[in-house]
Amino acid sequence: MLTVRRLLALKGHIVHHVAPEATVLEALQRMAQHDVGALVVLDEGELVGLVTERDYARKVILRGRHSNEMRVAEIMADKPVCARSTQSIEECMHLMTEHRTRHLPVVENGQVAGIVSIGDIVKAIIADRETTIEELHQYIRGER
Repeated sequence: MLTVRRLLALKGHIVHHVAPEATVLEALQRMAQHDVGALVVLDEGELVGLVTERDYARKVILRGRHSNEMRVAEIMADKPVCARSTQSIEECMHLMTEHRTRHLPVVENGQVAGIVSIGDIVKAIIADRETTIEELHQYIRGER
């Protein structure tokens, strides 16, 4: 079973973040700088939210607002769905589907230990399946 802990070990534990009082423009610039679609929102090291490109599109652009005038706290999800490192990636996929989110902060002992995206999950599932298929082929050919 592939767990979030193993996925983070492969992917890395880097967590890009922003403060709730930052402007939405600052958050967008940080997302672009790091080529990510979401930022964890931290207030004095504590997880207080998650802000995504989708939040920007729906809560700023579609409402005719300006990203340099709005704060992240105004558009962020203030109770983001989180994962634990012991959860399987399949469990994460179910969480993402059920809560209609594409990013899950991973929280351990009250601290953000990483973040996984739907892309990370799909990539890991595909790689895991490919490994299984190759092992079965080797078994069938008598190489194992």
